[in-house]
This record gives sequence, structure tokens and C-alpha cells, in this order.
Amino acid sequence: MIEKVFNYNERLIEKIIDDDNVVLNHMILPKNTGLPEHYSNSNVYMIIVRGTMTISLNDNSPQKYSKGTILNIPFKTKMNVNNLDDEILEFFVVKAPNPKDMER
Repeated sequence: MIEKVFNYNERLIEKIIDDDNVVLNHMILPKNTGLPEHYSNSNVYMIIVRGTMTISLNDNSPQKYSKGTILNIPFKTKMNVNNLDDEILEFFVVKAPNPKDMER
């Protein structure tokens, strides 16, 4: 074998905007990856632009949502977000107001 082969993980979590009004995150999750279980720290909108998201809220059973879906998750909701499907999951998370204002 002459060539060298390199692999990379397309997992990406980046904060695009964090100002006085809003936080905007961009996330890409390959198959069988997810976010750590956590509680929403603001009013959250999740905009799915590619793939299928599997999400459990509080103690409810997991639901699947795909490209073109916008989810609104209330403040202080337990969230478990995963990509259990073959296609890459890509989505944006909008937090409004900025979580720092929710702590007041």
C-alpha cells in the first residue's frame, strides 16, 4: 500500500453567536454520537437541516425528527439528543433569551 489513509470525525459543536439577545450554536453529529444529557438553560429552538435527530425530553420515550423540523424546547427541560441513524445529523440551536439572562 503506497497511500496513507487518514480518518476524521465529522462531529462539530460550535458557538456562532453569543450576544446580549441570543446564543446560536451549530452542531454536526455522526451516527451513534450525541450530546451529554443536560437541562435546557433557556427557551431553545432546534432547527434540523440534515439527517434525523432522536431526542428524549424529561422522562418521555425517544422521538425522531428529520430535516425541515424546528423543535421548541422549554426552559429547564431534561434533554437527551442523539444521532442513531446512518446519515449525518446537522442542526442549529437557538437560545433566546441568552442563557445568562435566565439566571437573573
